[in-house]
Amino acid sequence: GGAPAAAAALMPPAFGQAGRRADAEALHRRILVLDAHADVLLSASKTQYYHVPDSYLLPDKSSRIAVRRLVEGGIDAITLAVSVGPGPMDAAGIKAARAEADAKLAVIRQIVADHPKRLSIALSAADVRRLHREGRTGVIIGFQNARILGDDVDQLDAFYRGGARVFALNHAGHNGFSDSSRYLDGPAALHRGLSTLGRAAITRLNDLGAVIDVSQMSAAAFGQTLAQSRAPVIASHSNVDALAPSVRNLTDAQLDAIKANGGVVHVTPFAAFILPLTAAQRTAVGKMRAKYWMSETFVYPSDDIGNLSSAARTGYIDDMGVLTESFAKPTVANYIDHIDYIVRRIGIAHVGIGSDFDHGSGIPGFNSASDAPNVTAELLARGYDEQAIAAIWGGNFLRVFEAAEETRVRA
Repeated sequence: GGAPAAAAALMPPAFGQAGRRADAEALHRRILVLDAHADVLLSASKTQYYHVPDSYLLPDKSSRIAVRRLVEGGIDAITLAVSVGPGPMDAAGIKAARAEADAKLAVIRQIVADHPKRLSIALSAADVRRLHREGRTGVIIGFQNARILGDDVDQLDAFYRGGARVFALNHAGHNGFSDSSRYLDGPAALHRGLSTLGRAAITRLNDLGAVIDVSQMSAAAFGQTLAQSRAPVIASHSNVDALAPSVRNLTDAQLDAIKANGGVVHVTPFAAFILPLTAAQRTAVGKMRAKYWMSETFVYPSDDIGNLSSAARTGYIDDMGVLTESFAKPTVANYIDHIDYIVRRIGIAHVGIGSDFDHGSGIPGFNSASDAPNVTAELLARGYDEQAIAAIWGGNFLRVFEAAEETRVRA
């Protein structure tokens, strides 16, 4: 393996910066590079989610995972999530969530249809490997937020038939299936983890042979899912709580549970989940929050804005954006620190990469799919060998995908 603890034996031969970069680029092009989680933009998506190189005023408002960027970055497979955010759980809210999900699924299918020589839907781990050999990028369809389903577990089958292979029951906010790590303006727990529907969903997903994604679940739901699932799981876009405390990151105990389950944690280049706030930054955010009559004590990035009026919420989000823009940005090295931590804690077989691009993620040096080779270069510089880097970039995810396929109950 390529654990940093054994780095001396794995260090590449000494050569200059240009030589190291060329070596990393060649290695990156050889291995199967897989991004375990990205989002899909709709015309109504917030401007802040788009990739705009220098200024929001520039015309180049485009996706961080645009096809040309996937090609530039050597991305061989990517999970695109049919995802919805928090919202009402009444009939109208569920109908709107389903409409958004259907629109995103249509966008994914259209992107693939528009680029048949570059992209293809991947329905299995074998498909991903075959497409890599053919020089095409495998698009794995993901599902995120069981609010889309209302209270109908059978709809999981419909999404599976529609091509979805990775399923996350949660986004922000609780739903009828599971409690979220970010409960917004609701109670801290609605079901104390998984509801009866949620437990039925885990069984159904195992029976379908789908990959279960535990990112954004509450701690209780996370533990219950790992205890129940017959297959290893993934956390498709979660980082290390010990390095950057956040309800969205995983504690040491949760990392240990992922190892026991055989699963994989995919680290995301989301600034707020990489570096903790300094004391001065916490004070500045606290003062800004006080303007909105909110507690100066908070967990960052804060989600306790559900009780604000619509206008106040918009003002708060804008003010928070301006303030955090002034904070020092994490580097690729800071990002890889999370991978190092997971490797040291639970081993090379349990870490991967999930960008969460097009939903607020991106840091200097890993701000779009085009930048993926920078991650490989940093891993190589730290002493990870080719076998280890291949495991991190795709091998570990595919192992879980294959294990999930084995639990499929065939009629």
